[in-house]
Amino acid sequence: MATNLSKSKKRKHTLEELKTLGQQLLSSRAHINNLPLLLTFVSPSSPPQFLLESLLTLQSFFSPLLPHLPPSFPSSTKRTEVSGKDDPEFIYKTWLRSKFDELVQSLLLVFVSPQSEDAYVFLREVVLDTLMEFVKLGNGGKFHSAIYHKLLHSIVHSTQSVDSVTDLLASKYFKYIDVRYFTYISMEKLARSLEGKGISDDKTGSADENSESHSRASIELSLRKSYHILSKIPSMEDNNEKSDCEMWSGSGSSSEEGNLKEASKKSKTKVKMPKAEKSNNNALSAAIISKKMKSKFTKAWITFLRLPLPVDIYKEVLVTLHRAVIPFLSNPIMLCDFLTRSYDIGGVVSVMALSSLFILMTQHGLEYPNFYEKLYALLVPSIFMAKHRAKFFELLDSCLRSPLLPAYLAAAFAKKLSRLSILVPPSGALVIIALIHNLLRRHPSINCLLHREDGNETHNNDSKAEKEIVDSATVANISSIKPGIDHFDNEESNPVKSNAMRSSLWEIDTLRHHYCPPVSRFVLSLENDLTVRAKTTEINIKDFSSGSYATIFGEEIRRRVKQVPLAFYRTTPTSLFSDSDFTGWTFICDKTEESSTGKKEKNFADMSEENGHISAKRQRIECS
Repeated sequence: MATNLSKSKKRKHTLEELKTLGQQLLSSRAHINNLPLLLTFVSPSSPPQFLLESLLTLQSFFSPLLPHLPPSFPSSTKRTEVSGKDDPEFIYKTWLRSKFDELVQSLLLVFVSPQSEDAYVFLREVVLDTLMEFVKLGNGGKFHSAIYHKLLHSIVHSTQSVDSVTDLLASKYFKYIDVRYFTYISMEKLARSLEGKGISDDKTGSADENSESHSRASIELSLRKSYHILSKIPSMEDNNEKSDCEMWSGSGSSSEEGNLKEASKKSKTKVKMPKAEKSNNNALSAAIISKKMKSKFTKAWITFLRLPLPVDIYKEVLVTLHRAVIPFLSNPIMLCDFLTRSYDIGGVVSVMALSSLFILMTQHGLEYPNFYEKLYALLVPSIFMAKHRAKFFELLDSCLRSPLLPAYLAAAFAKKLSRLSILVPPSGALVIIALIHNLLRRHPSINCLLHREDGNETHNNDSKAEKEIVDSATVANISSIKPGIDHFDNEESNPVKSNAMRSSLWEIDTLRHHYCPPVSRFVLSLENDLTVRAKTTEINIKDFSSGSYATIFGEEIRRRVKQVPLAFYRTTPTSLFSDSDFTGWTFICDKTEESSTGKKEKNFADMSEENGHISAKRQRIECS
């Protein structure tokens, strides 16, 4: 049979002959030798018409046989298991099972092949439908998680970028709850394998730099695909009750997770019962399904976040983590290591991690002692031009809202922002004024920073907490400083040691003369008595956090001006500046400059006179 098969491989078959072979295979077991021949055409190198014809025939052949085939055996145990069975029917079915495994492997190669022709795009969809049909029927009518895991494994570990394949899988099958459930299970396994692969590569330390860089590139590509799959799974809040209980496998799931199907059956039962009992059963089944989904969702994401993510994926995860991951975790505190590590990096990464870390602190009881110190270190001029500055300023305002915030800490943030106001663009100065306005209103104890003639006179009014922190040597040193010197240390990263309570917000006074009119007008709001909370209101930071030169210009041209200033002179000015502008100064022109200026004026007069004569002559000629 092997010689006949090799001869048939060498001979080229037409499409009609291929159809005949398929009809013979489906009609009688006597033509079972056509099966290996048809399998050879399921290959990325085969013409699309031949591949499609073989695929449809093999799908029709295997679909009714799958529930009756024995399970797949590893190559090491297959011989020992089969050798003990002398039943020809069992040997035949075992052989069919091996051919079915070959078909699945070939379909996976076709599915992730990089061909981008229209015919292969259609074939890719047919191949996916065939594989998912085998997933439904390949385990005795239950969800075949092994085939589905191979499908995801081939996508993640393919050498080419196959985002279109992931999009196709997500659009057609991620609406089924059991598909999403086993996707989380498979992604957790794949993430663990990638984690182990990265550790083994670090330990071995290959001498060949090219192979090492290739290995890192392949791991990075696999990480990108893993994140693409996880991000495409719809969240549980986006699904209604009907889709929550909709499953791809028709008669149950695998034995490992059989309770998932049993829970969904309770919500689909057609037994007549009172409406109250129906609603209770539906709520119970939905709660069980949600609990199991949360467990797998949590394991998949936590395992993925332990991996060494590429920088762009790392930032994208931090941006979406607070709304796409944290609300659906069974225990959000498990993210504390990832978020605190990200927050300690500094720069833009810390800004992105701030939102999720703030949720864990305010809603889940996370304690992070150095939170305000790290937040204080983020206040640098570059933050006012960052991409995610709007969200950062809103969170900064929320973090400084607590009435339990110590006075020295509120003063440090107010002074730091005040110093930044003279270094940032006008849009940043508007945000700073709004933040300082809210700080002064929430914490009346720091209103002394608005007006202070002598920094030493408030030395005795400092808070007890700050007195305990600042040592006696520092106090003696500060007391020896002359009045009029700003005691604030702008280079100090620790807000406690910045001496903000001994300083003043003199930078805010300079903003009254800012070149940008909106800034000079808005800073006047700080002249009100902010300690009277009944007569003042907090400023919504969101109105200023996304500002830029374009928004300021747009607001100014839309603003109605009642009085327009005009430059009016009773006499024509002879110089750019008047004598009153520079009292006590005299300006003497050089004689050479006067002579050259006189000559130029004379030449100019002569030229104008000549032009006048020429124009007069032209007028006479025209009149004549």
